[in-house]
Amino acid sequence: MTELAFHNSATRRREIFAPLDPQHVRLYVCGPTVYDLAHLGNARPVVVFDVLTRLLRRRYPRVTYVRNITDVDDKINARAQESGEPISAITARTTADFHRDMASLGCLPPDEEPRATDNIDRMVALIERLIANGHAYAAEGHVLFSVSSYLGYGALSGRSTEEMLAGARVEVAPYKREPGDFVLWKPSTDGLPGWDSPWGRGRPGWHIECSAMSWRYLGTEFDIHGGGHDLLFPHHENELAQSVCAFPGSRFAKYWLHNGMLLVDGEKMSKSLGNFRTVRDILERGAWAGEAFRLLLLKTHYRAALDYTVERLDEARAELDDFYALLARDLPAPEEDDALVAEMAEWALEPLADDLNTPLAITRLRDLRTLENVATVGGSATNLLSRIGRTWQPGSGQAAAALRAAAGVLGLLGTDPQAWRQGGAADDTAAIEAAIAARLAARRAKDWAEADRIRAALAAQGVVLEDGPGGTTWRRA
Repeated sequence: MTELAFHNSATRRREIFAPLDPQHVRLYVCGPTVYDLAHLGNARPVVVFDVLTRLLRRRYPRVTYVRNITDVDDKINARAQESGEPISAITARTTADFHRDMASLGCLPPDEEPRATDNIDRMVALIERLIANGHAYAAEGHVLFSVSSYLGYGALSGRSTEEMLAGARVEVAPYKREPGDFVLWKPSTDGLPGWDSPWGRGRPGWHIECSAMSWRYLGTEFDIHGGGHDLLFPHHENELAQSVCAFPGSRFAKYWLHNGMLLVDGEKMSKSLGNFRTVRDILERGAWAGEAFRLLLLKTHYRAALDYTVERLDEARAELDDFYALLARDLPAPEEDDALVAEMAEWALEPLADDLNTPLAITRLRDLRTLENVATVGGSATNLLSRIGRTWQPGSGQAAAALRAAAGVLGLLGTDPQAWRQGGAADDTAAIEAAIAARLAARRAKDWAEADRIRAALAAQGVVLEDGPGGTTWRRA
């Protein structure tokens, strides 16, 4: 297999992936703050790191994927105050919504999904270590990280002190020693969530939460830290600073991977612009929409900016229709240990080893679809035919089997082909199939007018009939 290589945000270059322990790869990805439905930008890192985890599991004996839930945060407090709904009800409901929406995009759950409120003791312990090591100080019920105490601050994001102060929401407070110092712990009034601590009743700052949870589940050092590029500063910069200062000699994460921004209709998503879209908005378009949105995301390299439009979603749906049309054909089933199928699937997945190049992998899926239909193809598939070193026989079922196997690593084409083509099997399935049976009876009786009438009536309902050697199948237009 081709060795894996990823763009490391910390070094700003492509690096060969060499895990700390080849027997156990560990990665941490920042999860949602649960106060509302997930928007399209929230979904992108979940899909990206789902593919990465699937890829790692093909290569290594054990992979531990940790993604947290932030269930204590000022945004949650504000939402509770606005709505009158208890904080516990808000976080329970929106966490369930997040799980449901991500599952609809074909994302597997992480191995561990710690909640911030279950790890307060770890956060307190980290803060105590930082104070003892001279990197944090208590002031007026707060505890703050002293940025000037860590000479490496700013190296991850590559920003100067001036740029960091300009780019962060720096709270002007008399208890801070320096403007850039950030909060590790802050006091809570009676109406806000709070926990007892050496500094009084309070709650954690956002950044310390992820450091504590990654420490608990992955140790002081692990392989990959991931998230959206918008988290690079200040969140990831602060995570790194407090973690390496709490545990001198550690490097926290060896590789940092960040996905690019998601735009909507060419602009940054904003409620004021009227282009704010949630994952639920997408899913309401139909049973096909979750997988189509996943394909749309993967057709752009994860580090590049991605522009979502309804037209691009429809294009992704049409492409999935073509893939599923092939898989729905009555093709021979290759043996499970068919070496050629395995070789073809591996060829399709090779681009993922080069910094998770999903667009090229999808191009190779298209080539496999074409190979099942014709004896020769152009483009990158010519390399595959040369590698095979034999005369290719279309219709053997081998390319289709390889297509399904490779697509599975991308989290695609896992739906039953007939169910896909039938649009998710709505409640009128029985009526549609009864009409198809009546049409078949009319054709057997050579009542062509009645057969045509039934076909036209179904077409008016958005149902397309396809007659073939194996009988009549149907799908929604």
